[in-house]
Amino acid sequence: MTDLRIQAVDSDATLEQWRHVHNVIVPPAAMSLDDARERRERNRLENAYLGDVLVGCSTVRPPVGEEGVATVIARVLPEFRRRGFGAALYENGLAHARGLGARVVETCVLAVNVEGLRFAERCGFVEIERYVLDGETEEWVDLRLAADSGAGH
Repeated sequence: MTDLRIQAVDSDATLEQWRHVHNVIVPPAAMSLDDARERRERNRLENAYLGDVLVGCSTVRPPVGEEGVATVIARVLPEFRRRGFGAALYENGLAHARGLGARVVETCVLAVNVEGLRFAERCGFVEIERYVLDGETEEWVDLRLAADSGAGH
């Protein structure tokens, strides 16, 4: 995994790559390039490459609210899973969120993505809510880092 490179999305070309991974992993929430541009304005978006091959992406939503809740989402294309890339993306995103002052960290996973849910649980996340967005049919799962779920954070 020494060839893994994680880089911030800094152009329309890398944004298009980020969008590709996002849309493959969460097709019910597929977004246009304009949607992705708007997302880039609010969040830290990164791509992961094995050499020059795109293997995944991540999103870090900065901390909000009194609790300082940030969201870290790591996505890895199916053919590159189980090789540590998701863990590297997650750890990088978590460090970025903590650097922004996050005191609580959450993630969001499409419920049918069983691998993604297992990965989140292995990272220490616990389920806090399941829901279906208005007008949609897909179920989503919000999870919170267990260490962040206690009082005083």
